[in-house]
Amino acid sequence: MSKGRFSETISSRRPLAIVNTATLTISLTVALATVCAVLWTSWWTFAGSFVGPFSRFPSLSEARYSNPAFTFSKENVLARCASLRITPSPPNGFDSRDESDRFEEGTNATLIRNALIFTGRDNGTDVIRGDLLLDKGVIKGVGKISGRVIDNTPNLTIVNANGAWVTPGLVDLHTHLGVLSVPILAGAVDFNSAKGPVLPWLRSIDGMNTHDEGYELAMAGGVTSVQVLPGSSNAIGGQAFIVKLRKTKDRSASSMIVDPPDNLNIPASAPSSDAYTTFRWRHMKQACGENLRGYGNRMDTMWALRSAYTEATKIKVSQDEYCANAEAGLWEGLSGPFPEDLRWEMLVDVLRGRVKISTHCYEAVDLDAMVRLSNEFQFRIATFHHASEAWLVPDLLKRMWGGIPSIALFATNHRYKREAYRGSEFAGRVLADEGISVIMKSDHPVMNSRYLMHEAQQAHYFGLPPHLALASVTSTPAIAAGLSHRIGILREGSDADVVLWDSHPLQLGATPVKVWIDGILQIPVPSKTDEENHVEVGKGKDGDEWKNLPDTPNWDQERKNAIKWDGLPPLEGRKVEKSVVFTNVKEVWKRTRYGDLAQAFPEPSSLSEGAELGSVVVEGGKVTCIGKCADASAGDDVRILDIRGGSISPGLMSFGSQLGLEEIASEPSTGNGETYDAFRSNVPKILDDVGGVVRAVDALVFSTRDALTAYRAGVTLATSSQARPIYLAGPDAHIISGLSTAFRTGSGHAMQRGAIIQDVAALHVVLGKPYPLQSQRGISVSTQLAGLRRLLYGWESGDKETGAWFRKAAEGVVPLVIEVDSLDIMASLLILKADVEDRIGSRMRMVFSGAMESHLLAKEISDADVGVILNPARPFPMVWDQRRILPGPPLSNDTALVTLLDHGVVVGLGVRNPWEARNTRFDVQWAALESNARISKELAYALVSRDLERLLGIRGIDDESSDLVVYEGGSMFELSSKVTGIISPSRGFVDLFRT
Repeated sequence: MSKGRFSETISSRRPLAIVNTATLTISLTVALATVCAVLWTSWWTFAGSFVGPFSRFPSLSEARYSNPAFTFSKENVLARCASLRITPSPPNGFDSRDESDRFEEGTNATLIRNALIFTGRDNGTDVIRGDLLLDKGVIKGVGKISGRVIDNTPNLTIVNANGAWVTPGLVDLHTHLGVLSVPILAGAVDFNSAKGPVLPWLRSIDGMNTHDEGYELAMAGGVTSVQVLPGSSNAIGGQAFIVKLRKTKDRSASSMIVDPPDNLNIPASAPSSDAYTTFRWRHMKQACGENLRGYGNRMDTMWALRSAYTEATKIKVSQDEYCANAEAGLWEGLSGPFPEDLRWEMLVDVLRGRVKISTHCYEAVDLDAMVRLSNEFQFRIATFHHASEAWLVPDLLKRMWGGIPSIALFATNHRYKREAYRGSEFAGRVLADEGISVIMKSDHPVMNSRYLMHEAQQAHYFGLPPHLALASVTSTPAIAAGLSHRIGILREGSDADVVLWDSHPLQLGATPVKVWIDGILQIPVPSKTDEENHVEVGKGKDGDEWKNLPDTPNWDQERKNAIKWDGLPPLEGRKVEKSVVFTNVKEVWKRTRYGDLAQAFPEPSSLSEGAELGSVVVEGGKVTCIGKCADASAGDDVRILDIRGGSISPGLMSFGSQLGLEEIASEPSTGNGETYDAFRSNVPKILDDVGGVVRAVDALVFSTRDALTAYRAGVTLATSSQARPIYLAGPDAHIISGLSTAFRTGSGHAMQRGAIIQDVAALHVVLGKPYPLQSQRGISVSTQLAGLRRLLYGWESGDKETGAWFRKAAEGVVPLVIEVDSLDIMASLLILKADVEDRIGSRMRMVFSGAMESHLLAKEISDADVGVILNPARPFPMVWDQRRILPGPPLSNDTALVTLLDHGVVVGLGVRNPWEARNTRFDVQWAALESNARISKELAYALVSRDLERLLGIRGIDDESSDLVVYEGGSMFELSSKVTGIISPSRGFVDLFRT
């Protein structure tokens, strides 16, 4: 069974499906995110029922004269032949135009005063303090603008930026917006075709849904232009288009295209000679690797590509010979109209250097094959996407015909399949050091395009220089697409896409205050700009520090190790059981017996700006001194580490993914395998249990790379279950998902001291509407609730696993954690809870996980004493059950988290994918920032520690057993810090990561 990213995979065995980027189960592929994703679909079709996997390509004789309506005239032929030599470029007078072709009458001009302007020019190094003038869809001035120009601009709206940052609108070069619309419905999935491996004649614009809810969400993150790509189930999936996300008055997909290719609107019959006077860049999607398994293996893929380009070469040669005769006046030698074939004309343009190709490739073997292909047929690939191993083979990339390609990456989304296993957070910096252009992308909806800037932030955190990080989502993708004259760079004459930010764009949680596309305000949403619906953005970010570039750690040694170990450096720490002294400690936080976070150093009563830095002494894994520790460095066997104003605080906890239950989500041999679903078939008699309740502890896999990267990022505990929401697992979702377990992420195996915190934590079930894209109907919601009602009423024998654990859940002995997103299903569950409690006279410990629509039921959830684990922390309406999200600033003042907390609900935060666990500290800080200063650091910490433990029934985590995380260069809430060690009193040692 073939595997790959959900948004790009095809198989001849299974119907269309949705899966999570990182979980990538055996039957489906990755990810709906995060992302990765997180969260997403695979195109599993019966390919053979439509066309054979290696169907015959049309021959040249069939292709040559495919347009019988072509008007044969000397003028037309000569114009057509001359057009073959035209290089795509802006039309004459483009920079001096007074009005954009996208301008809409009635749009005011806008003057943004007193801004820090990142223009995107000069490789992202050009920053100007000044003004920006937008008029008639064109930038009319940047920096110092004369008073005469301003005075002569009518209908002018003035916006005072007050020194805030302004950037070009973000450019997302890899999305499936519109062709994989959200919420995902079977009738609006148009990103992969089952009609063959090579399909250059298909066009993504022909399937682009104008009602995708992802458009507005992406604009809320500052994204204004995206490339809409076909999927990656085909070696050539078709033609791609770059669109602006605002809805035009025309309301059509065609009107959203940034720079429509000239041939898009040329009539098929009798085009005039005027049709060939200009040429704009075209865009196409290629792919290689495991996503094409529906059409064979890697050798089959490359043969299909070589065969296709051979056909295109024949047509190109025929055209060149035809034109040579025509231009020589040898008209008698022409045996018909201009030789062409609508099926292959795209590839002919590729060979003529007039197409920007985006190629989905992960591994060195595939990158090498594509470089060979480009040299064999002499065409350039503009960008490799995903490219998890590109950073390991920079010299190979430099052998690309026609120039070095750009590399479009995820920042930290790796290991969801074998091809991505060697991906690295250091890839961006390594490539940049080699002079290779780096682009950050979302693969929306694998990851929500709204958070494209967060990809740049993470890339910068791990070493990508700030100017290149900002350029990676603005000017660099625009240049790669051949559209930097319109988008991605703020310069006079370009189309006016502009973002005004509430903080430096590379600060975590940076949020757009205003977004203009074509000079037209999109954010705040025009329909929500009245006083009643005013959204406050940036509260709590008033200090100058928010306008400054954040400090980031030094990762030089880690980066060198990653290269040395071919992408798989050792992740285990160096265990020190003797004395360790940490010096220059700014603060120490510890847990109280109730799980609260309390400051141990400096004493709260003595806090001041000039607080003296202290030391922390650890012996045998236990802290023996905090503050002024005399003679702490005595002894030859004492290890002393300067953490440079860093801090020490308790470890965090992760929940919601398959962390510790699998190594590579799409590789069955690295995970637990399939469990039985009692709602679909009878459980085998050998289990002697009607519900087939299983324990996650039996499937634990230690020392996975995702668990260890999480550990090295301060996530010391994890609670994992086999519950996967229906929208991720599809037909493989299990309503009765068994018992979760809690374990230490840094342990080597189950028998190590302290490795397993709690064998059984909670009982898990999954409820939701049927999987949207499966051929057979799913288990109905009413059936799911009927089964749950019966089990909670206690009608199964207590001497069996199912009966015993559901009785314990009904009686409140263990939490019952329910994966559910729908408001209506949650309401039914609250009614069921009251009914069960009334029947048996107990108090259930019910918890909603996922809970995307829980804010709509906050009061009732609170009254019922039900907890909520928001998972993921930032909402996205992937499926119908999640469509009523509360998106937060700049689209709404409140978030689901704030709403629930305001009603007294106990809330935790979770992740969907194992790779995301490492970002827990950033997720919780981001959640606090989105609250507009309503969530303190102590409360934020509780969301991924104390309160998450309470909700999941984890006991016994206190000051004596809690691991402490040592952050060098700052606290867990600062981008300047990185984890340099873990103090583990229960295991009796310190794990050190400093090399």
